[in-house]
Amino acid sequence: MHEENKAAANGCGKIRSGGQNGAALLALMEKTGYSMVQQNGQRKFGGPPPGWEGPPPPRGCEVFVGKIPRDMYEDELVPVFERAGKIYELRLMMEFSGKFIGVCVSLDNCRLFIGAIPKDKKKEEILNEMKKVTEGVVDVIVYPNATDKTKNRGFAFVEYESHRAAAMARRRLIPGTFQPWGHTIQVDWADPEKVVDEETMQRVKVLYVRNLMISTTEDKIKAEFNKFKPGVVERVKKLRDYAFVHFFHREDAVAAMSVMNGKCIDGASIEVTLAKPVNKESSWKQHFNGQISPSSENLLGFPNKEDGTQKSLGKPANLSVRLNGQHSPGPPEVERSTYPIFPGIKLTPTSMYSLKLCHFSSAVMHLDYFCHKNSWAPPEYCLYSTTSQDGKILLVYKVLISSIADDSQTYFMPEKLCTTVEDAKELAAQFTLLHL
Repeated sequence: MHEENKAAANGCGKIRSGGQNGAALLALMEKTGYSMVQQNGQRKFGGPPPGWEGPPPPRGCEVFVGKIPRDMYEDELVPVFERAGKIYELRLMMEFSGKFIGVCVSLDNCRLFIGAIPKDKKKEEILNEMKKVTEGVVDVIVYPNATDKTKNRGFAFVEYESHRAAAMARRRLIPGTFQPWGHTIQVDWADPEKVVDEETMQRVKVLYVRNLMISTTEDKIKAEFNKFKPGVVERVKKLRDYAFVHFFHREDAVAAMSVMNGKCIDGASIEVTLAKPVNKESSWKQHFNGQISPSSENLLGFPNKEDGTQKSLGKPANLSVRLNGQHSPGPPEVERSTYPIFPGIKLTPTSMYSLKLCHFSSAVMHLDYFCHKNSWAPPEYCLYSTTSQDGKILLVYKVLISSIADDSQTYFMPEKLCTTVEDAKELAAQFTLLHL
């Protein structure tokens, strides 16, 4: 038994409830032959296990387990997890919530989002600054401003050699002690890229083109992509400074991607990749980690999960109270407070799409955000009205969602009417989100 194993086990014994020692952990290590070390606020069991040959398991083989009770340790956890298969490594954090555990696929994220960067800084300057204070920097991804290609968009993505390197960098940068160029930057995990299975990608015949000039037209894009082989482009759909180019045949799309990537159109160097189709099976609930509030489901009249019956929406007059009070639609709970703007306080121009879901309190904003993240066209709202028996004007919105990448369009309309435009739009957005 290594001395570090004994130290790790004894360290656990000191904090274990009831004053128990590390005998159970020592017995576990003797039985399994796994090593145990404690460092950086976590205790590592295994990695690799005894007799392991070859490289570590690839990405996608790790799960994150949260909300572990305080008094539960490796001697109890390992037998539970071994039911699923051989454990390569188990890392136990030193802080626990004391609730029921939750398990999800662990995201081996190696990329950080860095916001509030001066817009006049180039990629090389940002890369050098990140390398000064963090280790394991592999690359920096910077996108040019949509209207002025000589400037960046005020944010960048920093790629690290490993998840651990990214995590340590995030911890180093978050306190705000690092102020490049005299600016306080924003740091968080970058949203993971959508993973599409290889079989699906083999059928894609649409190209995603970014870094276009705002002034560049769809006709100009189509003409440029038709140059290498006339007549291969079916159509083009452009949104602001990016576009989707649809081809009749996949082989032409792949060939065009190779030829056109890095080419200049109207003075802008474009980036061309295969468009990632939207996963039709992924719902809005899954996208937001299943945290949709029960009140929103009840509000919309969805079936009760326990008895299969449908709950009533209730009087429309109560809708605004439900939406603007403590039962705000969607996850997570939003802090609804105001703060004074003190003299001299610095305000930074911010895009709503660089924020997180916790900054939105309405379903209308959630839907706009969701469409943008999936590279869809903005939602279109069509207002309809009718008159009730007592003469009231009742309203309902129909919402059109267009997926540009696969050229599909879907309409959503709730089966409830409202007395105000605001309530009707909010209800339609909620209904759409829950059915996507």
